[in-house]
Amino acid sequence: MIIRGFRGELLSVSRDPHHHPDAIRHEPDGLLVVEDGIIIARGDYQTLAPRYPGLAIDHLSGLIVPGFIDAHVHYAQMDHIASHGEQLLDWLDRHIFPAEKAFADRTHADRTANLFLDELLRNGTTSALVFPTVHAHSVDALFDAALDRNMRILSGKILMDLGPEGLADTVDSARDESDALIRRWRGRGRLGYAVTPRFALTSSDAQLQVAGALLADHPDVLLHTHLAENLRECAAVADRFPTAHDYLDVYDRFGLVGDRSVFAHGVHLSDRACTRLAESGAGIAICPSSNLFLGSGFFDFGQADAHGVRIGLGTDVGAGTSFSLLHTAGLAYQAALSRHYPLDPFRALYLATAGSAVLLHIDDRVGGLEPGQEADFVQLDYAATPLLARRTANATLADRLFALQILGDDRVIARTYIMGQCAWDRQGIAS
Repeated sequence: MIIRGFRGELLSVSRDPHHHPDAIRHEPDGLLVVEDGIIIARGDYQTLAPRYPGLAIDHLSGLIVPGFIDAHVHYAQMDHIASHGEQLLDWLDRHIFPAEKAFADRTHADRTANLFLDELLRNGTTSALVFPTVHAHSVDALFDAALDRNMRILSGKILMDLGPEGLADTVDSARDESDALIRRWRGRGRLGYAVTPRFALTSSDAQLQVAGALLADHPDVLLHTHLAENLRECAAVADRFPTAHDYLDVYDRFGLVGDRSVFAHGVHLSDRACTRLAESGAGIAICPSSNLFLGSGFFDFGQADAHGVRIGLGTDVGAGTSFSLLHTAGLAYQAALSRHYPLDPFRALYLATAGSAVLLHIDDRVGGLEPGQEADFVQLDYAATPLLARRTANATLADRLFALQILGDDRVIARTYIMGQCAWDRQGIAS
């Protein structure tokens, strides 16, 4: 049994402050007490410390927040981040499908998975829902690397029997390989599985039926796919499924809309779809960086709130242009403001932490820095750049947090902790 304390300024938002203003928890001089990787106590230092005489305490400067949780990211696309010149469908054909074909090589998958997870940790991301490729061993590579780092990662092989040559699986292989992966990885480490049809256009009706059957057979897994990202994509879906009410209804007809469904983007949603998302408990991973980069549009926060749709935050690398969820939260503010919605910095932090945890059904484990949760957290440096130091000096908590989101990026991450152990240190000093 190892008990350790971490003293510093603590901030978390465990519930959506849009509905629960009292969810913002802040201790200017706080203490986290961690036993064997689990938070057993949190509170004001002066009040809590006397209960733990002789406790070894690390003093952390800056701001301590929960580890960031990326609700939608593609590890196989990281080498093609910042690829020029196309909107979604042409960008996939020109840049992404050729890149994903390289993952037929397990060695390439292993190397990329390790680099990808290191990049997450460098940016303060401790949990993620990840798209791999159609190759089953791309999941094995990612999960092996995650086990080595003790990270909470969810993923599942892509299903796309209508994909291009070299990336198309079959109805049978989709079922058999997914089922085998679920059974191979279930219960190991901090891993979780997601049934992952790429999107409606790349799977046959028969394969979408298989995806629905997998969800029914394995009620502990997620559904992870794309929804209503790009207008041309939406038009193509409407052409293929002319009797569907809308894009979401296509998935619904195959049993893919439920409380464990995570849909990326949702930029172009009908009110009917939003009503159905809310009543089903499904949610949207908002990806503002990607939506801007590919010219897809901006998520409508007002529409989502009006219908009570669950939302979280994703970087969507490689269409997204940064691994930093802190920076992505700043872009979410700008995207929301373009639709006359002033996103509060505390709500932005919620989306990047507990909000994404709710979408991924891991909010009992991470996201709030609450007793009983795993001690995944990040130390943010207010003075990471001269401009940030100047902007945050003598500022209110809200202004400091907002400045970190708008002006911050990977440079702000001083340390990333996984279950109370330092997993990344900007100075390269082991904890």
